[in-house]
Amino acid sequence: MNDLTTSTVDDVAGLRAVADFLADVWQMPRDAPPFHTDVLHSVAHAGGAVHAARSGGAVVGASVAVFGPPAERDIYSLAAAAATSDRGTGYLVKQAQRTWALERGARTMRWTFDPLVARNARFNLVKLGAVASEYQVDFYGPMDDGINNGDETDRLTALWDLTADAPEAGDPAEGRAEAAVLAKAPDGGPLAARDANRLWCRVPEDIVALRASDPDTALRWRHAVREVFTSAYAEGLRATAMSRDGWYLLTLPQALGSARAGETPSSASTAQEDQA
Repeated sequence: MNDLTTSTVDDVAGLRAVADFLADVWQMPRDAPPFHTDVLHSVAHAGGAVHAARSGGAVVGASVAVFGPPAERDIYSLAAAAATSDRGTGYLVKQAQRTWALERGARTMRWTFDPLVARNARFNLVKLGAVASEYQVDFYGPMDDGINNGDETDRLTALWDLTADAPEAGDPAEGRAEAAVLAKAPDGGPLAARDANRLWCRVPEDIVALRASDPDTALRWRHAVREVFTSAYAEGLRATAMSRDGWYLLTLPQALGSARAGETPSSASTAQEDQA
C-alpha cells in the first residue's frame, strides 16, 4: 500500500503502459486498446489528463479525462480503472482526477457506467457521492470488447460535485423490506419495490459472469432494469445509492443539493468506467 502512487502521464512510454493496462482491463488486444497511445498523447497535449497509479513501477490503475464546456467548468472522465480494489486504487485514481480538476477551476465531473455492475454503482454513488443524473439506452451501440460483447450498452451518467465532501451515507436498504414489490426479476426474485417517496431496483450479483455463462438471461436483466429506470427517470427520480446486496435506491431530487440532484451547477478488474 505504501508504494502506491499516482501522477499525470505525458511521455510516450508512460502513455503506452497506460494503453496496455486499459486494454487488459477491457479484455482487448494490446494492439487494439480502448485508447491508442497517440490518442492519449493528444488528450494530454490538448489540456486533458491521463493519470496512472503505479505500484512497484507497474501500472495498476489509470484514468483519462477532458474538459467539457468551459462555461460549466465540467470534466468528462472518458475512462478510469483499477487492477485491485482491496488496496483503494480506484479511489486513489479518482481523487487524483479530482485534485487535478479542482486546480483548474472545475466544479463537476461526469462519466458513464453500466447500471448492471453493482460494485461500480456502489463505488460511484456511495464511496464518491456522485448521483446518476441520466439513464441512456444503448448509449454506445454494439461493443466488441471482452466485457460488453453481446449486450446492449445502457449507461448511467455519474455526476460528481467536486466541491462537496462525500456525504454521510445512510443505509440504502432502510425501509425496503416494508415497500411494495412492483415487479419480478428474471431470476424470479423481486426486481423493484416502492414506498411513497423512494424506489429500489435490484441488479444481478455479477452481470459480467452472467453475460459469459447465460447471455440470454443477462439481456433479460438489461431490459427489466431498463424498464424500471426509464419510467423512474421520466418521473424525476434519480439513483443516489447502492446497497451492499445489489439494490439501487432512487429518490426525488428536491431532497438533494443541485449537483447531487443531477443538475450541473452554472459554472476489470475493478472500478471501471466506460471508454468512449
